[in-house]
Amino acid sequence: MAGDETAGAASAPCGRGGRRPTVLVLRALGLGDVLTSVPALRALRRGFPGHEIVLAGPASLAAVTGATGAVDRMLPTRAPGREVPAELPWSGPPPELAVDLHGCGPLSHRLLERTGAGALWAFRHADMPALDGPRWRPDEHERERWCRLLRWYGLTADPDELCIPAPTVPSPAPGAVVLHPGADSGARRWPAERYAAVAGALRRAGQRVVVTAGPGEEAAAAAVASRAGLSLAEVLGGPEGVPFARLCALLARSRCVVVGDTGIAHLASALGARSVVLFGPVSPRLWGPPTAGPHRSLWHPFPGDDPLRPGDPHGTTPDPRLLRVSVEEVLGAVESLTGRAGGTAGAVLSGDTPRPHDSGRPGGAGSLGGEQPAGGGCPEGKGGRAAGPVRTGS
Repeated sequence: MAGDETAGAASAPCGRGGRRPTVLVLRALGLGDVLTSVPALRALRRGFPGHEIVLAGPASLAAVTGATGAVDRMLPTRAPGREVPAELPWSGPPPELAVDLHGCGPLSHRLLERTGAGALWAFRHADMPALDGPRWRPDEHERERWCRLLRWYGLTADPDELCIPAPTVPSPAPGAVVLHPGADSGARRWPAERYAAVAGALRRAGQRVVVTAGPGEEAAAAAVASRAGLSLAEVLGGPEGVPFARLCALLARSRCVVVGDTGIAHLASALGARSVVLFGPVSPRLWGPPTAGPHRSLWHPFPGDDPLRPGDPHGTTPDPRLLRVSVEEVLGAVESLTGRAGGTAGAVLSGDTPRPHDSGRPGGAGSLGGEQPAGGGCPEGKGGRAAGPVRTGS
């Protein structure tokens, strides 16, 4: 049996009946989740160059996966939150290989088994003793997790191989600082008035600022713009979000992106855009941008906090740790990346000791309720980042 860090046999099975053999990959999650799986998808593409790589996931992410060059086609599949889809609409001969990049337990494993796949690559689970895969680790970054799975089976996988090319379409706001105040849960939404304060300071310093909005976020984005003295023309997005190519062009040619722990942050990383990412209930050690890139992760855990998941990522109000991120710190982080900002305060980076801010400790005013598994926890149950349309807040 292969060990947790040693390679197993990465065989290349032949297709049945002379057809092109297939690798079916399950990742029926949201934008950020799919982007963190790009290094693993690229490893599969290299490891099986003659196979058709089929990704089971939301059809709305076809443009995202197409940009990676690692997926041949989508198998439209989705489920609420981080739940496992009840069924896969698979037809035709069984795939030669099925790969579980969705979860760590029997629900997702058995879903793939039902396709009749010739082999299944997945994390081991006590309820499926016949499956010989590596063990799940709750403390590793999402990009590294799936690369480690594939390395166990003998492929070469690099978690830093996450980039996608910028589109050739023009940016709607070249050189602008992009603010994205949206996120799927209130726990990961920095207050709109603070985004407005950042936008106003940058505008007064002579920088162009635009605000992006996903479906249902138009009013919040408009409020940020109004408070900051921006025109509605500087709000990009609407009921359908921002078209993917236009969004990529905007981020890739921006001066900097300021965003919470959400899909836009991962897209900025994939495009090599400068970014300031605000964290609250979950550590950037699990979902943060590459530490070697042009990024700043701002995170202020309380003394004695769980070092990885101290809060509830599904809460309805901003996490107390997120509220410890100040306007001055964000401006300082933008300045450290671009050389220009609307303030002079230096950024408090991930791992530094923050100054106290205007939020109480968990259990006091502004605290959140019981914890739930977040990025890094086994996504086999309810909650988590929602799958759905390609949108700026996913």
